[in-house]
Amino acid sequence: MAQPFPFAAIVAQEDMKKALLMAAVEPLLGGVLIFGDRGTGKSTAVRALTELLPAIETRSGCRYNCHPAEPQPACPVCNPAAGLKPPAVIKRRAPMIDLPLGATEDRVCGSLDIEKALVAGEKHFEPGLLAAANRGFLYIDEINLLEDHLIDLLLDASASGVNVVEREGLSIRHAARFVLVGSGNPEEGDLRPQLLDRFGLSVDVRTIDDLDQRIEVIRRRDAYETDPVAFGKLWAKRDGAVGRRVVAARKIIRQVEIPDSVVMRMSQLCLRLGIDGMRGELTLMRASRAAAALTGRLFVTWDDVAEIAPMVLCHRLRRDPLDDAGSTPRVERALATISDTNNDRHAHG
Repeated sequence: MAQPFPFAAIVAQEDMKKALLMAAVEPLLGGVLIFGDRGTGKSTAVRALTELLPAIETRSGCRYNCHPAEPQPACPVCNPAAGLKPPAVIKRRAPMIDLPLGATEDRVCGSLDIEKALVAGEKHFEPGLLAAANRGFLYIDEINLLEDHLIDLLLDASASGVNVVEREGLSIRHAARFVLVGSGNPEEGDLRPQLLDRFGLSVDVRTIDDLDQRIEVIRRRDAYETDPVAFGKLWAKRDGAVGRRVVAARKIIRQVEIPDSVVMRMSQLCLRLGIDGMRGELTLMRASRAAAALTGRLFVTWDDVAEIAPMVLCHRLRRDPLDDAGSTPRVERALATISDTNNDRHAHG
């Protein structure tokens, strides 16, 4: 397998890198959507991230990525017939599964193994991409070109952590805990608002316009393509440091507390922006916990919330035909008014 480009070597694109790291720390965020120009490092960043994460333990030959201590009932490898021992425990890289645009529902969810049904007359389940992505990442490039019903299905599985297949006399349930990452070019069409809202984080990436940074991108890419192994070794220490931050953050995230005053301002912000439903606030809470955990803190500050609010809320805003400034300035204006209001309250308190 080719040596991926190191995550730490990606120039600029800080929002995209932070969103991916937060999703790696907190799978309950509900996935990351990355929209932007071609050639801005979207797929490079996703593939680089999986290299940072610790290997997962499973059993040799398991196609569901079962945890050895928690074998899934659907897995024949981890639940051998009476009297047989399960295969040896092995470590493998956290899965990074690409979902092709032409994938069918059977390919995604799994289906009846036709060959075994015809040859042996037995019903066997053939696991799909959701099983392969369990405990890892599922990546969809050009997600805006994927059929809506498939995106819905993926989002449901990502949110519930379970894939249920009931067809051709089969009834199968298996774990499907993965981070869903979608990327696309906005010129090729938008996602429906109902689907946009289901993604936890959405980030817009732009072509770098800083001359020094552009030169650095070219130099690093050229060095990587000339000798990927040597380039990987050069960045291994910095990549390792990022990976350790993610592992440490995963250990403490459930201990991170959010003060009542910060939760109140989150709700004020969502009310001010007219965000539908409660998903905005819930995602703000989860994302701000992940952001605090990545810095090693056990408490969330309003600065954490203000920094990540655009990637949590921009894609949830209703379209305003009278506001041509875009969604990010609307979020920033709302943040400023809430900060001013609370400052005035403290001043007069």
